[in-house]
Amino acid sequence: MAPHLLPLLLLSLFVLASASSPSAPADEGAYIGVNIGTDLSDMPHPTQVVALLKAQQIRHIRLYDADPGMLIALANSGIKVIITIPNDQLLGIGQSNSTAANWVKRNVIAHYPATTITSVSVGTEVLTSLPNAAPVLVSAIKNIHSALLSSNLDRLIKVSTPLSTSLILDPFPPSQAFFNRSLNPVIVPLLSFLQSTNSYLMINVYPYYDYMQSNGVIPLDYALFKPIPPNKEAVDANTLVHYSNAFDAMVDATYFAMAFLNFTNIPVLVTESGWPSKGDTNEPDATLDNANTYNSNLIRHVLNKTGTPKRPGIAVSTYIYELYNEDTKAGSLSEKSWGLFNANGDPVYILRLTNSGSVLANDTTNQTYCTAREGADPKMLQAALDWACGPGKIDCSPIKQGEACYEPDNVVAHANYAFDTYYHQTGNNPEACNFNGVASITTTDPSHGSCVFEGSRGSGKNGTSVNITAPSANSTSSGVGSDLYYSRGVWSILTVILNLVAFL
Repeated sequence: MAPHLLPLLLLSLFVLASASSPSAPADEGAYIGVNIGTDLSDMPHPTQVVALLKAQQIRHIRLYDADPGMLIALANSGIKVIITIPNDQLLGIGQSNSTAANWVKRNVIAHYPATTITSVSVGTEVLTSLPNAAPVLVSAIKNIHSALLSSNLDRLIKVSTPLSTSLILDPFPPSQAFFNRSLNPVIVPLLSFLQSTNSYLMINVYPYYDYMQSNGVIPLDYALFKPIPPNKEAVDANTLVHYSNAFDAMVDATYFAMAFLNFTNIPVLVTESGWPSKGDTNEPDATLDNANTYNSNLIRHVLNKTGTPKRPGIAVSTYIYELYNEDTKAGSLSEKSWGLFNANGDPVYILRLTNSGSVLANDTTNQTYCTAREGADPKMLQAALDWACGPGKIDCSPIKQGEACYEPDNVVAHANYAFDTYYHQTGNNPEACNFNGVASITTTDPSHGSCVFEGSRGSGKNGTSVNITAPSANSTSSGVGSDLYYSRGVWSILTVILNLVAFL
């Protein structure tokens, strides 16, 4: 009988589309980016973060600071980055041109163009999280822009600030939406600046919170982008436009709120959106499945370039919140559980991105691998390997001495091959990659040299890979024998014996 196989879900590759050059970020085609928070007890080194981004083909990221280590690690990677001025630095920058110039010199000019900085985010949700800084927000934005202008970077690097959708009052129907009027002394000059500099309005859109706070008015399927019948869609009574999901309704509410103030040509960039995979007892819909469903549907929706009902076909590029689960973040369990990955690089779940068009042709739902979990006990690995090559009925001849996958001769490398072969023979079923907890799914191709793993065959990969979650090929087996599991004849006999025992 096979070992008990617990389900493990993880991330598929993003294949992110860009339609224009880095010199015009506001006019880029639809893309998906990812936010990178750092409230982790074991934050990966910047080089590890960049390796993960490359392995996942994530081409757009947003940082909540301008960490020099990250910016150095991103150099020459081709990854486009939004850097952020933390809220606690706004006062100095808003009050002093020289402080703003020094910030740009230290955090932009020192790294650009080797590191592709596309935007500077001046603070984060300042008007709601730090309202006392509201009077200096636009001044800080203008001072940063002036510093970029002095370096002839103003057309290459945009300046904006992310707003919370809570600033938009009466958001449904979208056609009635407007910004909190008490903030018009800040919102109007902000929008005027964005329009004059061809920048975008950054907005954070969280259907999860809208759903949670609606007391049942917003259906879960509507929040998750799930298909709903036309008679269940939300209808804007003023425009008779139908809305099939909360995300589009919030983005259109943003367009209408700007139009209410006579700004009609400012594009929207969604700087945060996502769904938590865990929550406290009062958050029953913060689940792995719902997080997977929301983010998978969000990616598909953005990359299909459908736009919104108000602006069909207009790209609404979006940054998923977030790359890592932030285990040290203050607040509820859900606050710590928005990540696509754990700190060790293990994906939290597999995004369901198949059949989404050619832009997702390299979706790794069909390019995932099952390998030994890093740090797994060698004796447990050996037992699982023995099972895979015996009762598991896989062909372990390629790891026989002299064959393509024999080297490196250790239990980890051989288990990698056996686990992956079994995983693919079961149709990439996540439950088949557990082996009593010593295996995990990865998007990193463990093939090496002439040893081609089952998941690589026919995938069109060129054989190169970045090692994120696979264990080191130099791991030793702590003396565990490596010649006990090669004889298919021996395993045939053992299989007969096991079957007889089961029969008796």
